[in-house]
Amino acid sequence: MPDFFLLTVHQDTEIPVDEMLRAAHRFGYKGIGICSEHAEPSHEPDIYRGVEIRTDSVSELRRKLRRYWSEVPLLVVRGGDEKLNMAAVKDYRVDVLTNPCGEDWRVELKPQMLEFAARNGIAIEFNLSGIIGSRRGERAHILRQMHESLKQMRRYGVMPLLATDVRSIYDLRAPREMIAIAALYGMEREEAIRALSEIPAGILTRRWKRGMEVERL
Repeated sequence: MPDFFLLTVHQDTEIPVDEMLRAAHRFGYKGIGICSEHAEPSHEPDIYRGVEIRTDSVSELRRKLRRYWSEVPLLVVRGGDEKLNMAAVKDYRVDVLTNPCGEDWRVELKPQMLEFAARNGIAIEFNLSGIIGSRRGERAHILRQMHESLKQMRRYGVMPLLATDVRSIYDLRAPREMIAIAALYGMEREEAIRALSEIPAGILTRRWKRGMEVERL
């Protein structure tokens, strides 16, 4: 079996980070990426400390990317607004774009945005919490939007990343559960495995960014 990684985890301050890691190991993950608003040191080999940028300002987004790019192995931008989405995918320093379609999944993934995401090695997160926490009509809408987003991402070669809105050990789900949930909106098993293993591993090692700094000098 491949090594699985769960990124974009938000740590509950009441739960020690080593306890979160032990729980993730029990569920079958090799490592976790914990995101906060500021860069923090990590003393555990399987914990990757990242920064999540939440802002409505493109200028603030760029400022924070300049600040944190060389400090952390994981830079995440929370999107939802078309202008912010586009600014994020145009910058190769971004590793993951989360929430690109907004909380209610009403924002479409534009072709030009997907082209930039593919070119700059930026993964787009599929947060499965929307499926888990919704019911009936709302869930049907989210599944339709996820299915359409997945088709568009395949067309442009954009990397998907599977995640849930993990804030404590009680939010963790095993990789096999994540893969089963992703199948509900049409993600193939091989795609889902890659979205939990090869893609996040490549993000953490900056595999998808190699040569980009030189290209932009």
